[in-house]
Amino acid sequence: MHFFEEDNGSLIFRENGETVMLTPWGADSLRVRAKVMGEIGGDSPALLPVPKTDAKIQIQDWEASIQNGSLKAVLMVQPWGHALQITFFDEEGKVLLREIPNGGALQKKARQFQALPGGACFLKASFVPEPGEKIYGMGQYQQEIMDLKGCNLELAHRNSQASIPFYISSVGYGFLWNNAAIGEVHFGCNTTEWTALAARQLDYWVTAGKTPARILENFAAVTGKPPMMPEYGLGFWQCKLRYYNQEQVLSVAREYQRRQIPLDVLVIDYYHWPRCGDWRFHEEFFPDPEDMVEKLHQMGIETMVSVWPQVDWRSENYEEMKQQGLLVKSNAGVDVQMNYLGNNVFMDATNPRTRQYVWEKCRENYARLGIRAFWLDEAEPEFTTYDYTHYRYYAGPVAEVGNIYPREYARMFYEGQQAEGQQDIVNLIRCAWVGSQRYGALVWSGDIHSTYEDFRKQICAGIHMGLSGIPWWTTDIGGFHGGVTADEGFRELLIRWFQFGTFCPVMRLHGHRQPSVDIVDKSGEQRECTGADNEVWSFGPEAYEILKKFIMIRERMREYTRKIMREAHEKGTPLMRALFYEFPDDKACWDVKDAYLFGPDVLVAPVCYEKARSRSVYLPAGARWVHSGSGREYAGGRTYEIQAPLDTLPVFLREGREDYLIGMI
Repeated sequence: MHFFEEDNGSLIFRENGETVMLTPWGADSLRVRAKVMGEIGGDSPALLPVPKTDAKIQIQDWEASIQNGSLKAVLMVQPWGHALQITFFDEEGKVLLREIPNGGALQKKARQFQALPGGACFLKASFVPEPGEKIYGMGQYQQEIMDLKGCNLELAHRNSQASIPFYISSVGYGFLWNNAAIGEVHFGCNTTEWTALAARQLDYWVTAGKTPARILENFAAVTGKPPMMPEYGLGFWQCKLRYYNQEQVLSVAREYQRRQIPLDVLVIDYYHWPRCGDWRFHEEFFPDPEDMVEKLHQMGIETMVSVWPQVDWRSENYEEMKQQGLLVKSNAGVDVQMNYLGNNVFMDATNPRTRQYVWEKCRENYARLGIRAFWLDEAEPEFTTYDYTHYRYYAGPVAEVGNIYPREYARMFYEGQQAEGQQDIVNLIRCAWVGSQRYGALVWSGDIHSTYEDFRKQICAGIHMGLSGIPWWTTDIGGFHGGVTADEGFRELLIRWFQFGTFCPVMRLHGHRQPSVDIVDKSGEQRECTGADNEVWSFGPEAYEILKKFIMIRERMREYTRKIMREAHEKGTPLMRALFYEFPDDKACWDVKDAYLFGPDVLVAPVCYEKARSRSVYLPAGARWVHSGSGREYAGGRTYEIQAPLDTLPVFLREGREDYLIGMI
């Protein structure tokens, strides 16, 4: 029998209707595809085309291998049932990852295809984890966990959850589930199992690397890197729910200018429009938006406006978009996909005609006025019930392709702005998938609560997002829900969160502060409310001085931030880095979940417990460290108790690097 063949640089296995193909795909990497009763498809949800590389292929009767750089896959036909098992090795022969064996009489399958009507399959792929393996990445899940080993994760997006199916293993490899379907992954102790509700074929990608940095750079090379962050992404951004009229926007900007506090971006939140799907300013509340934008530009401030993908049944664009087939479709029942201040359906970002239509509206009503930055909210999209099987996109059923939506939403604006000649593109967005980074996506962590627990979760989320190929990430400083402006406990939380935000890729103050005020238009219709004040001077004189201090620290760091943004642009490297990213040989670094490196040289240890005035900090071995506030030197490889009065936090600089930052905290 001849199970194996070589075809155009790929190694192919065939047996009993199943075809498995392994193809070199980037440096030290292999792409694995499999299908039952059909030929392997060439489409790829996440991986970009890459230059062809020569691989070393060896074929025997019952075994074959393919090696690309430092990654080698050995394919073994098991005697019982002729089932195929694939094992991946590094260049030294160490096992990195193995598909499960069939277990002889157990007749297990590493690749399971359960046929569904219409040609898709319920898909399951199973692997044997290596002992002691630790796992990081996978996007953004709201949990205070760094090592994902033992976690069960939904492969689907929700408000504050971004599922990016790529992880880095402490064993020395990276793994991408190249599948946009709704599903699950279970990082069990005995098996790792990936499932997809509906898929046309199995598709995954493995890369080898001696360091996490090498693994992530290999991943960025095949999925894309972000553009260079614009200069206005390096400073402070002001936002709240919500500046509801033109004069309010300008008065806040003037007050920042009067106080001589640098402000790079001022954000105009949702429902500045008449109806969802109108994509324009409401004339009653914004009578002359072009003049408003021009005045902000004169003050050196960029304007960012919120965009929602919902289209209200009453929108001026609804009937045309429905007739033209530009909306997401419900498979049955009434098309109400989100009920919020009206009956709403979602525009279909996977449809290129929709992307052109919506961008033209935004170009005419926003970009033409001088607005160069957009806030792409509701990007999951936020179906009211999250019943993913109930909806269909232009690209296919949501169960099969649903996770690409936020990437295509970011693509809509990025390509539209590029076509207008804009080069410095950054758009805030509430969700992401593999490849979102190449469309200027700055992901924020969603509508989280104003609690210390949620604050701690954001530290883990930001680190994991960076390890998932999304360097640009931020949070609502202070949390979105539940913050009372006058409450002393909240003010302290805000200060601690603000300090953390200073050392995030983008520093942005936002939230729905309480108490809020109802807004009614001239017709008597109740509009979305406006929250309490959320500017840095809104929380009392002590908080004001501290918040202003950290804005000035962010300004002082602009040169350093620009440098690490350029590195992200050129290599795809994260800005928020797990300690093990720079110090992989220090085993203790793989377990730290409450501190991180901002770039290669600045170690940040946020104070994230109520009323804490000190905290323990582990400093990685392999370097000496300088406390940014005192200038005192510390040896690496040890844990220290560091004092942290309310107006500061522990920040350490790698000795000999960025000395100009000493004394700033």
